[in-house]
Parts: sequence; structure tokens; C-alpha cells
Amino acid sequence: MSYVIFGRAIKNEYLALGTLSTVFGGAFLATRGGKKAEPSKPSLVEKVKEAVTPGNSLTDDRMSSIRKFVEEAEREANH
Repeated sequence: MSYVIFGRAIKNEYLALGTLSTVFGGAFLATRGGKKAEPSKPSLVEKVKEAVTPGNSLTDDRMSSIRKFVEEAEREANH
């Protein structure tokens, strides 16, 4: 038996082979893996750690004023 497609007689065997090759070929192409992962960019934390070096760190006066501000903000938040 055969089918007429675009005016030509196509045998069942060829239709079956075409269908199977399309299915298995598509599955192969879909599961063969993707691109290799690029090296990850440094995260924000790593960038900050690089930027804050001992020469660039805040002085003790600034740190104490920041701590005082945070303590006051925590007290206000609790009340």
C-alpha cells in the first residue's frame, strides 16, 4: 500500500522510516547538551571585599558613629 503525497506515490516503509528518523533525530538534538557554562562573574560581595582594603576602610570615628546610628535606629524600631 502507498499514499499519494504531492502527486507522488510514497510507500508506507518510507513514511515509517521518515517518522522514526524525525522523532529520534529530534530527541538526540534536544538532549545532546547545551553550551558550556562561562566562568562566573564575581558576585557583589566579592567586589565589595576587593574594594574595601585596609587602606580604604573607614576610620574608628566613622565606625563608632555608624554603630551609634544603628543602635538608635534599633531602639526606635523596638518602641
